[in-house]
Amino acid sequence: MTKKKFRYYNPGMQIEKGTDKLVKTVRMMILDKPGYFGKVATAVGKAGGSLGDIRLVGYGLEYNTRDVTVIVDNEEMLQAVLDEVGQVEGAIVSDIIDPVLELHRGGKIIVKSRNPITSISTVRKVYTPGVAKVCMLIHKNPELAYDYTAISNTVAIVTNGTAILGLGDIGAVAGMPVMEGKAALFSELVGINGVPILIQSKDTEEIIRTVAAIAPTFGAIKLEDFKSPECFEIEDRLAAMLDIPVLHDDQHGTSVVVMAALLNASRYVGMQVKDDTVGMVGLGAAGIGISKLLMAYGVRKMIGCDINPTAQAIFAKTGGNPVSLAEVMAQSDIVIATTGVPGLIKKEMIRKGQVILPLSNPNPEISSDDARAAGASFAADGRGVNNALAFPGVFRGALNARARKINYRMKIAAAKAIGAAAPDGELVPSILDLEMHAKVAEAVERAAYESGVARPRTEEIKES
Repeated sequence: MTKKKFRYYNPGMQIEKGTDKLVKTVRMMILDKPGYFGKVATAVGKAGGSLGDIRLVGYGLEYNTRDVTVIVDNEEMLQAVLDEVGQVEGAIVSDIIDPVLELHRGGKIIVKSRNPITSISTVRKVYTPGVAKVCMLIHKNPELAYDYTAISNTVAIVTNGTAILGLGDIGAVAGMPVMEGKAALFSELVGINGVPILIQSKDTEEIIRTVAAIAPTFGAIKLEDFKSPECFEIEDRLAAMLDIPVLHDDQHGTSVVVMAALLNASRYVGMQVKDDTVGMVGLGAAGIGISKLLMAYGVRKMIGCDINPTAQAIFAKTGGNPVSLAEVMAQSDIVIATTGVPGLIKKEMIRKGQVILPLSNPNPEISSDDARAAGASFAADGRGVNNALAFPGVFRGALNARARKINYRMKIAAAKAIGAAAPDGELVPSILDLEMHAKVAEAVERAAYESGVARPRTEEIKES
């Protein structure tokens, strides 16, 4: 088999670009004469900074005001840039603006009417008295709610804030910006209404009762940033109780993207995933989710390690074989690491020919360069492996099928569609590839019908 040349940068990383840099907007008053902005640019470069966007925001008699995006490594370098600019004659720094905070000011999402309300006649149709007709139709046939309300296109994004990103247990309210971000991606990428739901509780029973009680509002439930091991019980019990899809994204969204990346990586080096020994380093939510999906796909030998005995027990219950880190590295053809521990995997642990995917961000368990230098046939970190590649299309497809659940057949279909959409020589496509999200949705919808979890449409119900 001819091996393809693989470029280790991929366009899916573009959305991540700058996460290890400090980006600030510096508002400056600059003398309106030739050469003065050039002096400012030189000062920024002299201090080690780079320029981003430059925007003229105001004219003056002598000075013009510009917002200049400055990209630096850290706060110390930012201060050095400000010191250098402060020494430029004809330049005055008037404000420092954080573009990330500005983007979040007032929140990132809104609720809008789908229909312009410009007359009393329209009010009488969308509200009283006209709405009573629709209410009675749904009362007689609850399935009509899928046709005449937003339920069929609305997903609850639920968290209790116990595992927000890499920040840990910071609480549900502090996690709201993440939930809004998920809702924004739902809206922009696949046209789904995502509604953040914050639950200020660590009581598993209370969380399950709360989500079950509000479930009639939604076509699906997306669990987000619940810590392990509680996340497993919460998802399993809600999925059994409810007749709509329930999916913990930290497990399954991540696992779908990792599987897509792994299928492409193995193809590049001529490996067959199902026939290989796959080793998981780290058995938290992501690790367990990945191992479950790969075993459902057909991987026959799955081993894994974790310092937490409870995690090992959960892994064993799902069909994996808990072993030590040394055994994982010695026996595995493919190693996937999700521990969040930088530098955990040493170069001397790498066995020649292994595929190494150290996925922890921003600092992986071993750098891709070190893994390849130690003999890995392929290595790539997790910067492009973002679950936003999966969850929009997965939920879009499930909602389109009016599915009762999201099963492994649907997840595998999503992984294959994501992998197939990757440009030649890349692991995964760009998050902003709208055609990819549409193809994922189509694949998931088809798999829902083929696996028998799609709900009949109201037209089919009437005919029967």
